[in-house]
Amino acid sequence: MPRLTCLAGTALTSITLIMTASTAGAETLQDALAKAYRTNPTLTAARAGQRAIDENVPLAKAEGRPSVGLNGTLTEQLYREASAFGQNTPKRNFTGQASATVPIYQGGSIRNRIRSAKENVKAGQNSLRATEASVFAAVVAAYLDVIRDSAVVTYNRQNVSSLETNLQASQDRFEVGDLTRTDVAQSESRLGLARASLQAAEAQLIASKENYIALVGSAPDDLDTPPALPGLPASPEAAVTVALRDNPDILAAEHTRDAAHYQVNAAKGLVAPRLSAFASGSYLDYLNSEKKLDTAFAPPGSNKAASAGLQLTVPIYQGGQPGAQARQAAAQESQAIEQQVGTERNVIAQTRSAYASWQASLQNIESTKRAVSAGELSLEGVRAENTAGTRTILDILDSQRDLLNAQVQYVAAQRDAYVAGFSLLAAMGHAEARDLGLDGGPLYDPNANYEKVRGKLFDFDFGPKPEPQATRTQDVPAADLKIINHEY
Repeated sequence: MPRLTCLAGTALTSITLIMTASTAGAETLQDALAKAYRTNPTLTAARAGQRAIDENVPLAKAEGRPSVGLNGTLTEQLYREASAFGQNTPKRNFTGQASATVPIYQGGSIRNRIRSAKENVKAGQNSLRATEASVFAAVVAAYLDVIRDSAVVTYNRQNVSSLETNLQASQDRFEVGDLTRTDVAQSESRLGLARASLQAAEAQLIASKENYIALVGSAPDDLDTPPALPGLPASPEAAVTVALRDNPDILAAEHTRDAAHYQVNAAKGLVAPRLSAFASGSYLDYLNSEKKLDTAFAPPGSNKAASAGLQLTVPIYQGGQPGAQARQAAAQESQAIEQQVGTERNVIAQTRSAYASWQASLQNIESTKRAVSAGELSLEGVRAENTAGTRTILDILDSQRDLLNAQVQYVAAQRDAYVAGFSLLAAMGHAEARDLGLDGGPLYDPNANYEKVRGKLFDFDFGPKPEPQATRTQDVPAADLKIINHEY
């Protein structure tokens, strides 16, 4: 992952230096993001949905293109009643017709529908960016959850082991009369609670690993320490400035508003005159059946005709439909305008909240780090004082509990700081594949499909058969309790 210049380098360093590297060859956060980028079903489904939106442009263009048709009819008369002049109607005939219509002017409706479709494509592309950032944020959280919960399980196992040793020592001292039965019971009680906490921590680790599998598509066997996050802002004002410019939800709302505006113009065009050109040709053949007529007025064996012209349609009254459609489109444009403001408000709030959470988590790291150091010193001192007879077993148990709580809060603060920092980047519009330098092949370009289909003309160009892009996870082994070792 590229190490871009960080505006808040001092604060950010406090995240990354606390964690030490895992074993060589471990899966990195960049690897996990690259896997999700290629195979996450939420993301691949969003890409397919965007390709469907792309087709609205050629659909709108098709309304302004020529239409050509052929028609053929073969008629066999089963019964004919003779007239005074005999049979004068051929028994059999074939009629073929060809016609073409070319729209010349449609009141601007087609042009505006094309513009609206193009704006919707741009809106969809930005919504795809937002989906990408959302998936990446979920992957980052899942990655850090596994690391955090592995540490929590490790601390709980250490606590259980320490309490087991403490219980054995209490029982031995009880046997020689140095402690009371109450001291032993207190040790047994704390050990039981510690084992319950360990079981809960192990269950949470399994859940976090399964969530990781669901997002990434593979098991988190060994995860490396995440790298520093690039480009974090120095202030909430700086973050909001970038978000207002680059956040994909805001950009999508702007293009949706513009698309709605063009729909208003398209609806107004329904009251304008419409002009089209047409051409047609026909061919009639009696298939030699006219030769069997017993009349002197038999028609010729075949006939050809062709015509061309212009057709002007001037709407006079359409039951109020154009006015209703224009008002409806205007109301939808108004809705899009208000939604744009609402989206902007939400993005500003999300950005400021993410910045505040990030800063608070950084402060929590320092506070809980000091709490861990103090807890270790306190436990060591209480044990020494217990040996001297100035502290009770309960004092030792309380110190062990306080140390465990501090350790758990410490790793949780580290996880929260990193996730909050990434969420801040996502709110700013800088948490997508193009920002993170993902390896594993070229990045998906939604504009490539749009450029490919925007000018397609042929009726029989059906495209390739859909094939699944996301990977299934039924063959991925169930998550286990293997610990992802990191030093905190």
